Amino acid sequence: GIMDLAYVCEWEKWPRSTLCPSVPLACAWSCRNLIAFTTDLRNDDQDLTRMIHILDTEHPWEVHSIDSEHREAITCLEWDQSGSRLLSADADGQIKCWGMADHLANSWESPVGSLVEGDPIVALSWLHNGVKLALHVEKSGASSFGEKFSRVKFSPSLTLFGGKPMEGWIAVTVSGLVTVSLLKPSGQVLTSTESLCRLRGRVALADIAFTGGGNIVVATADGSSASPVQFYKVCVSVVSEKCRIDTEILPSLFMRCTTDLNRKDRFPAITHLKFLARDMSEQVNMCLLGLPEQTTTRWVLKQHGFIISVLGQQQASSIGDKQPMILKWRILSATNDLDRVSAVALPKLPISLTNTDLKVASDTQFYPGLGLALAFHDGSVHIVHRLSLQTMAVFYSSAAPRSVDEPAIKRPRTTGPAVHFKAMQLSWTSLALVGIDNHGKLNMLRISPSLGHTLEVSLALRHLLFLLEYCMVTGYDWWDILLHVQPGMVQSLVEKLHEEYTRQSAALQQVLSTRILAMKASLCKLSPNTVTRVCDYHAKLFLIAISSTLRSLLRPHFLNTPDKSPGDRLTEICSKITDVDIDKVMINLKTEEFVLDTNTLQALQQLLQWVGDFVLYLLASLPNQGSPLRPGHSFLRDGTSLGILRELMVVIRIWGLLKPSCLPVYTATSDTQDSMSLLFRLLTKLWICCRDEGPTSEPDEALVDECCLLPSQLLIPSLDWLPVSDGLISRLQPKQPLRLHFRAPTLPGSAAASQLDAPRPGGAPGQPKIDHLRRLHLGAYPTEECKACTRCGCVTMLKSPNKTTAVKQWEQRWIKNCLCGGLWRRMRLAYP
Repeated sequence: GIMDLAYVCEWEKWPRSTLCPSVPLACAWSCRNLIAFTTDLRNDDQDLTRMIHILDTEHPWEVHSIDSEHREAITCLEWDQSGSRLLSADADGQIKCWGMADHLANSWESPVGSLVEGDPIVALSWLHNGVKLALHVEKSGASSFGEKFSRVKFSPSLTLFGGKPMEGWIAVTVSGLVTVSLLKPSGQVLTSTESLCRLRGRVALADIAFTGGGNIVVATADGSSASPVQFYKVCVSVVSEKCRIDTEILPSLFMRCTTDLNRKDRFPAITHLKFLARDMSEQVNMCLLGLPEQTTTRWVLKQHGFIISVLGQQQASSIGDKQPMILKWRILSATNDLDRVSAVALPKLPISLTNTDLKVASDTQFYPGLGLALAFHDGSVHIVHRLSLQTMAVFYSSAAPRSVDEPAIKRPRTTGPAVHFKAMQLSWTSLALVGIDNHGKLNMLRISPSLGHTLEVSLALRHLLFLLEYCMVTGYDWWDILLHVQPGMVQSLVEKLHEEYTRQSAALQQVLSTRILAMKASLCKLSPNTVTRVCDYHAKLFLIAISSTLRSLLRPHFLNTPDKSPGDRLTEICSKITDVDIDKVMINLKTEEFVLDTNTLQALQQLLQWVGDFVLYLLASLPNQGSPLRPGHSFLRDGTSLGILRELMVVIRIWGLLKPSCLPVYTATSDTQDSMSLLFRLLTKLWICCRDEGPTSEPDEALVDECCLLPSQLLIPSLDWLPVSDGLISRLQPKQPLRLHFRAPTLPGSAAASQLDAPRPGGAPGQPKIDHLRRLHLGAYPTEECKACTRCGCVTMLKSPNKTTAVKQWEQRWIKNCLCGGLWRRMRLAYP
């Protein structure tokens, strides 16, 4: 259970000469849990096409393949901090910036880039935006998020007027050049190229890191252990609308084997050179090729035995001192007797180790994010502690996964070269590892939150809760955390998450209100006992969004109004007046604040209809409230949500006086039945039972009897709940790896390449489809292009059929992401 295989995704059968793994293989993992990797395709004329494949970890078989149009092999892939843009660089010096077209995860375009012609790129990174949120593992039990996660003072690499960070990227070439490209707000790209030092030499390995003072540190090596590892400080600025690069040489790293004759031939080459993290420039990890073994070392820049926090600044401040400060790189730890390293993956989790640097290394608990992964040519993967380089876990890729329906039969060992990872990446919480092997297969591994130690259930819950809170605060996707949630943990995690959420300030709770609902919904999918609550959480997300949108349309009648907005006064009045008559509540409101254009009201009718149908459905299900298996059960005891529905009923009643056709349509058995008044009366009685101000009580028998009569008075609608997602996460609970297949990539220009690579809308072919966010019926075979959420399966039209301002305001809420926070994917039209 320390490290095991979750699933393997491989390409469908194709002629062996068609697809060939690219050399070198590049791989990158974004904070939105999108994975990008490269392969090469060969056509009949033996021409190579450099492909970039992008997939979502929840639906890996829906890989989106892009013809990158790179002329040479792609050497680097890098996601930005938001996870929505990707950099690719090749062996010809070309760098491309890819962005989502229309915010779709399977539609990418590259409008900008840069070029250092004929000079291969060996290192690539986005410029730092100055945002760094550190995790304090020793305070994981604190009540405030501000104590657990703190903003680290970190300067951006380059700032615009007013201190706003400027976007761009930096790259290092094989001939010792550093190139920087800056993205101006106008869309223009400023590019500049400079030599790292006066004497240029071959750069076989390089890495880039950032300091808190806004400087950039570049480490380079020519691949030989006899040569020094050089370090440079790079400063970027904009002078007269041009990008300027200033470089300065820093203390270099010389290995003892260069002077020791007994060791000179033992470690001939450096195979990997990596900073410990992008924002930790004072620690470097190196892999030395040994004969016959390999050594992994960690070097730390020290001054008289103390780790220096910022490289370069300490050295510069010592120039005026009487006794100059001496900086030396010293080896802190090393591991050897290992096979040759084929890939290295570094943690992205910014754990604060201020007071527990080496104490944590020897502690009995291993926190997530304190390990780095090393893949070896013998097929094994080692997780080693990033401070002590002690091996914490080992995974062997020789055990081939079986499909779910395949019996467990002992397979004979196959002879031949071992399957090993050529590229690896850790997820942003370090709880998952993806590896692309030398056969082009994608392997997804779980990594236990506490490696090498027996993990009690309470401690496992504490680790997972801590990381879920981190994702809630940062906005990162939490799919990799769900890999470790067992069905028995779901109830406890949801309760503890809600408990921690209620401890935060009211302002922070309001900011995180929708994110915690989405998190609870994704957790409840993992247990059969809580799966029906998923619909309730999504309905609550939808209700909050509708309430916010409709309240924002209210305008004060006079500009010099009191501090409270019309929406706040509506909430205050509706909470004070407990009258069951909707007209008596409406009299207390300033109706002139609710005046809207009739075209706007008509455009909102579908949303108002959903509110009316939802109220009717809830009241009709009250007699069956003892069964938690019915969707909507949790609303019946939720005073806050019932209060929001009650406010919306009052607003709808007022708008119905202006435009009667915007009212919800009910099918009543009596022509004289005032459906709105009846539903509001019953809703108010139910709300009084569980509102926050008063004591909680059970609904009386009279209310239940009236709700029992509702089906004889009004036709109860069948609500269209979100479809059950067809993702992997709920099927990965058993410790049994799944075998999946990518769809075979297609070469540009072929007939199959023009087809959209997305599934059909949810439901059986020919069944009526619905736009879940606009509440419009699309028909059995939709003719409009649609997009679907990668997390909850929500379906909506790609283009808006309505041009009114209010509808645009509603659609802007989910233009980039679904209401649950998931990404959008273009869907294929479902023709019969």
